Amino acid sequence: MVDPDGGAFVTVGLNHADESNLKYPHNADVWRKKYGSREKWIREGVVKDLKDWGFNTIGWTQEYISGDWGVALDWFGDPIDLGHSSTGWSARDFEAANMPYVLQLRVQEIEDWNGRPSFRDVYSNDFDVYCEYLARNVCFDHAESSNLIGYFLVDIPAWLPHASGEDFEQLKGLDEAARNEKLFDVATKYYETITKHIKRYDPNHLILGDRYNGNKGIPSSVLRAMNPFVDVLSVQYFTEPNEGSRRQMRDDLARWHEEAGKPVIIADIGNWTPTEMNPHRVSGIEDQRGRAQDYVEAISAVIREPWFLGWHWCAYVENKGRGWGIKDPWDEPYRDFTDPVKEFNKSVYERVDERT
Repeated sequence: MVDPDGGAFVTVGLNHADESNLKYPHNADVWRKKYGSREKWIREGVVKDLKDWGFNTIGWTQEYISGDWGVALDWFGDPIDLGHSSTGWSARDFEAANMPYVLQLRVQEIEDWNGRPSFRDVYSNDFDVYCEYLARNVCFDHAESSNLIGYFLVDIPAWLPHASGEDFEQLKGLDEAARNEKLFDVATKYYETITKHIKRYDPNHLILGDRYNGNKGIPSSVLRAMNPFVDVLSVQYFTEPNEGSRRQMRDDLARWHEEAGKPVIIADIGNWTPTEMNPHRVSGIEDQRGRAQDYVEAISAVIREPWFLGWHWCAYVENKGRGWGIKDPWDEPYRDFTDPVKEFNKSVYERVDERT
């Protein structure tokens, strides 16, 4: 990407910066003594931390607050219902931060993590009016921002069948071949409707598109449908801590890049290990130092690819719902994680230069 001053820009973002993670009974005193106000938390907490650790973008700010993360990657199993914080950051909050950032427009409530999805009729006038409202409500206040990168749409939308069995009405009862054919029409109308309204209110910024579920897969018909309307292919992808899984991520992203004809942002990627508050969050990683090593190796698998624009890491402060973060529940960094990650992040442009 190119920044407003004409320089190269690789987005290195951090997701889920939500102040409510510091307002539990176990850590509310930390909030009161250390910050006491949202603006101070943004400036002396979020911004300071991100810059110290080599992150240059405020990613998607909504946070997981409830649900059983232990089954959250079983998108084909029982319906998952992971609650999210309802309030994102305001335009004033982003002005206070004065850092590059992204925004999200929840065009449909059809996320793979949503146990009660609602598939709106994309051909209806009601959907058109709703998309116009979203753009008017969100984009109007950010259209002139020199820090905004662009707009994400839905977080891991169920373009493949949803675990709940719900689907767009036009797709119900179709076999796989017929569903894929009709899916192209539904997705085309979806992207056409929301993007025309975004561009009406903000012609200045990128449309980053849906944050596809890379672990579940992306239908080719949807990638073809998004091509005329979306600027970037945005994909969530959580790898296992091994070379084979990282190579699979790179190969999948490369294939989808070719199909979509768009450069790629990894919109959400992360890892976890057992902690004092969340000992049940087990993985193939034993400790925070192992998390840092996995971070470096996962991003290194794609950073030299010419189609790669950057990544947004999950997550900021550890809470009871998600159960992992870069900071512990008492707002202290996991130094064994942050120190190696800081060194890697601050060498990004050197690594990108190695593409040539």
